[in-house]
Amino acid sequence: MTAAQAEWADDVLPGYQQASLALGPDPDGEGDLFATLVRPAGGAPAAHTVLAVHGFTDYFFNTELADHFAAAGFRFYALDQHKCGRSWRDGQTPHFTTDLARYDRELEQAVAIIAAENPGTKILVYGHSAGGLIVSLWLNRVRRRNATAALSLAGLVLNSPWLDLHGPAILRTLLTSTAIGAMSRVRKTRVVRGTTKGGYGLTLHRDYDGEFDYNLQWKPLGGFPVTFGWIHAIRRGHATLHRGLDVGVPNLILRSDHSVTESADASAMQRGDAVLDVTQIARWAGCIGNRTTVVPIRDAKHDVFLSLTEPRVQSYRDLSSWLDFYRAHLESAAPAADRG
Repeated sequence: MTAAQAEWADDVLPGYQQASLALGPDPDGEGDLFATLVRPAGGAPAAHTVLAVHGFTDYFFNTELADHFAAAGFRFYALDQHKCGRSWRDGQTPHFTTDLARYDRELEQAVAIIAAENPGTKILVYGHSAGGLIVSLWLNRVRRRNATAALSLAGLVLNSPWLDLHGPAILRTLLTSTAIGAMSRVRKTRVVRGTTKGGYGLTLHRDYDGEFDYNLQWKPLGGFPVTFGWIHAIRRGHATLHRGLDVGVPNLILRSDHSVTESADASAMQRGDAVLDVTQIARWAGCIGNRTTVVPIRDAKHDVFLSLTEPRVQSYRDLSSWLDFYRAHLESAAPAADRG
């Protein structure tokens, strides 16, 4: 198997396939790393494709999102990053890394496979929450080495991207960041924040007060513990973003119009972002790059596509409108010869 080929097998989701991407030894010493690329079975090569990247305490399960992209003419792929969801292995700390740039390799393996399976395609990257931070930083690095077009990357959709640290301002001071960095060097897997009794997850899962079914071992209701090494990597990523990125492609940012306090009361979290401060997303959205469209969704949850029916429908409607713009933009930017 070459870097641009994948061996597909049945996925845990009916009607989907998965391919394991071997990444070699973990620089953080937790064994060999693997990422997992997922796609609907039976798809045909397409001129437009999308690669979806999940956030923290998450993995790909939202087939409604995949169906929406498919209906819009996009062949859908999703990536479970190393140590996450399908890619987690025994002995590994879920979602743990000390450097967000380590995701670059699996992202570029994934887009190479997508490009090989869909000759001439234009790839739209999608990132949610921490995944939105990860893919934005990656696209900026890709642009800096003038590889955006070579990798067939053409657009970006961010769903409530994690652009700053939620909580009291003292958590974002230089002194606090220095202390986190010092601890991350000596006790990188020490827990900063443990799991909760449910919080936001209670509003999502079908067995509680939500509408969606997913693996609670891969996406536990109370989240995974946050470690010093991982949060230090996130804070370094935030600092880089706050200095200003240029992802090099048109981009859409979808978010809720307001935040709510995370609690054990699911009913109080059904309308609003219970994970991030949406004012921080609004503040730092301009640091993603040029050609940015920001759309607040009334009463949306943290994952706008897991919201209650009305805000979820609005989220898909606004996504569709932007996808129309995105395709028109690509068409107008293509050389006349390419358009025939």
